[in-house]
Amino acid sequence: MKDLTLGLVGVGRIGAMHADNISALNGVLNAEDINVRLRLTDVAEEHARAVAARVGAEFLPSVEALLASGLDGLVIATGTGTHPGLIKAGVDAGIPVFCEKPVALDVADALPVLEYVRERQGVVQIGHQRRFDPGYLEARRAYQAGELGWIHSLRAVTCDMAPPPVEFLAGSGGLFRDCSVHDFDILRWLTGREIVEAYAKGSNNGDPAIGAVGDVDTALALVTFDDGTVGTVSATRYNGAGHDVRLEIQGSRGSLLVGLDDRTALASAEAGVAFPAGQPHQTFAERFDAAYRAEMAAFVELILGLRDNPCTPEDAVAASRVADAAQESLRSGSPVRVELDPAVAG
Repeated sequence: MKDLTLGLVGVGRIGAMHADNISALNGVLNAEDINVRLRLTDVAEEHARAVAARVGAEFLPSVEALLASGLDGLVIATGTGTHPGLIKAGVDAGIPVFCEKPVALDVADALPVLEYVRERQGVVQIGHQRRFDPGYLEARRAYQAGELGWIHSLRAVTCDMAPPPVEFLAGSGGLFRDCSVHDFDILRWLTGREIVEAYAKGSNNGDPAIGAVGDVDTALALVTFDDGTVGTVSATRYNGAGHDVRLEIQGSRGSLLVGLDDRTALASAEAGVAFPAGQPHQTFAERFDAAYRAEMAAFVELILGLRDNPCTPEDAVAASRVADAAQESLRSGSPVRVELDPAVAG
């Protein structure tokens, strides 16, 4: 059996989840003769040591020590502002890198990272986990198979049950960059088309502190694709019914709704309708548990050369270009054209 060692930087909310998923990889990989080991680090040492003890990982005191310990791959789950430097450090170490979205706070900061990775022929997978969700995968299959006909409308929804700390929002880049970027990515991935314009509106009816740091708690973007198809992308931080992520795809031959199951955070106003009757999801971690597990398994398979990169930095930056346009539209009140990268578009 071959040992494969992953290094994890950052064990906050999503990093701790990745630690759990990495520790559970053995026995579920396509390569069954691989033993995955984990080493991790975080500036919050006491918490990191506790996570390491819980999942059977080794704690190391710094990123430098982690990279020097001999890794086969690096997983980055720190704040967005640290992503560029850590991606470069992993590439410099000559190992594949997995980094939570986005590559950087905005496209301007991400482009030098793309160039750095390209010049050094680095391997970097970005964490857009919805690409591994069974519902989105089925919707993409059905569309590509022609079962829906041509698409006339897309409606994407992402609703958090409650907002993250204001301190996080202050450095997140805004609701579209932090939250709706997942929808922008999945719309490009599913349709195979580019979004060329965004027109956004937003509101703040919750905690005034969110507005004070320059963000909104609810927003809607009307997006236009390069073939003229239109869609909407909506997001909120205050969905008391539960964590709600859905995508409605309406075509000339059929329609599909991703995220409609017994745990959907909705109630019917129609008499005698009890569906959905289950307990709604409370967080993104519940909603996408299977997707996050599959995403990390895919990273190990990428390291082993068993699959192509499922989400490149170029893919992630293409979604971020739409998020930047939506943020600018939110600020200006006017539609904003999306600046496409010729190397990625089409």
